[in-house]
Amino acid sequence: MAKFIADLHIHSKYSRATSSQMDVENLDLYARAKGISLMGTGDFTHPDWLSELKNKLQPLGNGLFKYRETHFILTAEVCNNFRKDGQGRRIHNIILAPSFEVVEKINSSLRVYGNLRVDGRPDLALSARDLVKLVLDTYEDCLIIPAHVWTPWFSLFGANSGFDSVDDCFEDQTENIYALETGLSSDPPMNWRLTSLDRFALVSNSDSHSPSRIGREANVFDVELNYKEIIKAIKVKEKNDFLFTIEFFPQEGKYHYDGHRNCNVCLSPHQSRERGKRCPVCGGKLTIGVMHRVEELADRPEDFIPPGAVPCKHLIPLVEILGEALGVGTESMAVKDQYDRLITQLGTEFNILLDLGEEQLRRSAPKRVVEGILKVREGKVDISPGYDGVYGKIKVFTEEAPTAQMSLF
Repeated sequence: MAKFIADLHIHSKYSRATSSQMDVENLDLYARAKGISLMGTGDFTHPDWLSELKNKLQPLGNGLFKYRETHFILTAEVCNNFRKDGQGRRIHNIILAPSFEVVEKINSSLRVYGNLRVDGRPDLALSARDLVKLVLDTYEDCLIIPAHVWTPWFSLFGANSGFDSVDDCFEDQTENIYALETGLSSDPPMNWRLTSLDRFALVSNSDSHSPSRIGREANVFDVELNYKEIIKAIKVKEKNDFLFTIEFFPQEGKYHYDGHRNCNVCLSPHQSRERGKRCPVCGGKLTIGVMHRVEELADRPEDFIPPGAVPCKHLIPLVEILGEALGVGTESMAVKDQYDRLITQLGTEFNILLDLGEEQLRRSAPKRVVEGILKVREGKVDISPGYDGVYGKIKVFTEEAPTAQMSLF
């Protein structure tokens, strides 16, 4: 066994608002640079993407697949669109499956409830509870994980169409839910404030729509790279097997605080409540963010850590550290050149961000970049929280980048 990083929730080029580069070749290329050993395929419900996966992935006979050096696990996200207790609900759920044969059977059943060809993440006229039963009746070792459970729309606890408990959503199928995906705008410590969530593993994934963003959240396991061992590690959440999750700083997520994007209004939950959840500029309804919902449902104080909790580490992508160190955009050639140089000299991005000691970093990386990496590891960053679909702004350095940028390198 060996430690490995897994990103289990992404989307293919067949999903809406997704890069045309989200194909198997680019997923492998970026996964190797970042140090991700296992990628979810995403979108196995889409017939064209499933055909590509069948043509390009090599089955390993253990529930996983391989393309070049990257392992893949068959995954999909669906939108369950249904009514319960007189309210419309739109809940996103992730499905993990071990073979193309199982996927074909699942897809055959799901076609009754929606057009699988329209979008890589299909809209299904099927309740979340009935989805779990349908999938597990097809193959009992599939895993269903509620996706980004706190975002205002399309989630289990979302302010706009969600529920106040897992049981309310999944009813008698709650016993078959073993994990929840925290999403970019929340992290495990926020979820630890709810006693009712203690039994669930908290997983983190990128939900990426472009290859450069895979791994922005991920999971770190120390088990054999096969389907059953990974599913077991999630279900049992033994800390020797499920080591930790890699997290966004949740304030950077685009639904962390309450707000109104059109009026550039961002408010803490306390400020929002004081204003009756109304925009102080236009008087319209605020989009209620993740922190607000956590505080509504929490029965524990901040900083509470339940026994047996899988820990987490907060990171910022290396390109963002480089961009701020250089004083240029993350898409600039200067950042790309320096990213490629560091990866070549020091190994993968996650090796650089997580594992290399300070002395090793200082031997190959510029002083300002090393300072940035160490500050991120210590959580010493400044963040303006995200709200109403606007990502938060994160700042690693208190001082501006030197004028002679390239002298840094």
